[in-house]
Amino acid sequence: MILGIGTDLANIERIERTLDRFGDRFRNRVFTEIEQRKAERRADTAGTYAKRWAAKEACSKALGTGLRMGIAWKDMAVSNLRSGQPVMQVTGWAAERLREMTPEGYEAIIHVTLTDDHPWAQAFVVIEARPLAEAGEVNLTYPAPPRM
Repeated sequence: MILGIGTDLANIERIERTLDRFGDRFRNRVFTEIEQRKAERRADTAGTYAKRWAAKEACSKALGTGLRMGIAWKDMAVSNLRSGQPVMQVTGWAAERLREMTPEGYEAIIHVTLTDDHPWAQAFVVIEARPLAEAGEVNLTYPAPPRM
């Protein structure tokens, strides 16, 4: 079942101006060390930061709070699998909120996708609740196919 959906659109040039104006103060307030290392290695540094900014905004919306109620920017962090697929980790208040909204007997999965087309960066976040597998059961066909 879907617990939450969020999207955000960020202007890369606006993020670039913010980076130029506030530098490390902005980076350290909003982005984790992993996010900063990733962005600083990329040719399009501002675009990489903008996509992560959009992902954090989208995640906060999917959590049903927006950036209020104690959620911090660094409570949501984007990293990438070896395949390049972005993944979202939540800690602190964001993790607490995720636990609160996840029904008993389910696990929460956060799906995130990022894209950009200068000057725009966009992110979508979907929070899914999947039933926990019974002891010894492997759920490879989730969702289960309909019975005929």
